Amino acid sequence: MLEALVISQILLWVLVLSMALMMLALLRQVGVLHERIAPMGALTLDRGPKEGEAAPQFEVKDVRGTPLHLGGPRGRSMLLFFLSPTCPVCKKLLPIVKSIQQAESSWLDVILASDGEPVEHERFIRTQHLEDFPYILSADVGMTYRIGKLPYGVMIDDAGVIRAKGLLNTREHLESLIEAKQMGVPSIQQFLQSRQGEGHEPHEHSEADAQDHGHDHNHADDADGHGHNHEGARAAAGKGGRK
Repeated sequence: MLEALVISQILLWVLVLSMALMMLALLRQVGVLHERIAPMGALTLDRGPKEGEAAPQFEVKDVRGTPLHLGGPRGRSMLLFFLSPTCPVCKKLLPIVKSIQQAESSWLDVILASDGEPVEHERFIRTQHLEDFPYILSADVGMTYRIGKLPYGVMIDDAGVIRAKGLLNTREHLESLIEAKQMGVPSIQQFLQSRQGEGHEPHEHSEADAQDHGHDHNHADDADGHGHNHEGARAAAGKGGRK
């Protein structure tokens, strides 16, 4: 009887050790997969002013009539967040934009940008509680940055240089603009590509993925209610003074 008990205890310990080894192997594989499948940052399209270039300068007024200067050295970084009242993804990201403004208020100003009739946007500001944000209406600003899909973000540093930009669908996309600026890289995609060139193999996201991350802004939602095609709309309306 004692011999059977000893054997059963030995077998139990062998089983426990085997399971522990299996768990270690699984954890190692999870780590490898996490490194290979890198996070997707904001999708940068090759349109408008590029990262590393001086941001175009504008003299504009927000919807309350407050003068604003966009671009140029100003001592603080600026995030231009292009949105529309008819864009559901924009509304989904607004709570994240608010939290970022609060968390990064020591060095970052968030400017909301759009175009169209002021009445529509004033209603949007009230319903979304955006009174604390500068909100500009300027077709000229959107056309200069070649904003074709929404929501879109442009990160400008305190020297007035564009540090990151891209389409935004998630918190991860939005935060990637801040990470790209803090890391000193034009975009998360280019950072991942540089890592790949150094021997790392992150999962690549092709330009074809743009269809999954962009939103056409025709002021009429598409089939899944996500996108808006903004380019060329109201070319002559709401122009801010360009410096």
